[in-house]
This record gives sequence, C-alpha cells and structure tokens, in this order.
Amino acid sequence: AVKAVSELYTPAGGDVVAVNEALGDDPALVNRDPYGDGWMVRLRVNDTTELDGLLSPDNYKALISA
Repeated sequence: AVKAVSELYTPAGGDVVAVNEALGDDPALVNRDPYGDGWMVRLRVNDTTELDGLLSPDNYKALISA
C-alpha cells in the first residue's frame, strides 16, 4: 500500500483537538463512512462566523447533483 501525506484544508481556522488514528490502518474509511467513523480531525473553530456561509450536507448534495 502507498501512503501519502498532504495538506488538509478546512473551511475555518482553528486548532486540531483530535485525529482519527483508525484511518492509519483503514484509509478507505473516509469514503465509506465520512459522516461517521471516517472523520479525519476534530477542529476547535476560532471564529464561528467563518462557518456562516457554509452549506448544510443536504444543500450541498442538492447543489452537486443539479
């Protein structure tokens, strides 16, 4: 298996407070269960107003399927 390290861009600035170590053993988990066990990091957002313009998961799905 090939492992790679790349930058992870977030929609808001903040501090990483947890990393999902399970992805080291099973990186495909990100694709199988992105809203459950496939999370990457937990972020403590510094300025919650940066989140105001984000779409909800349902609105995003509607946008990309249009």
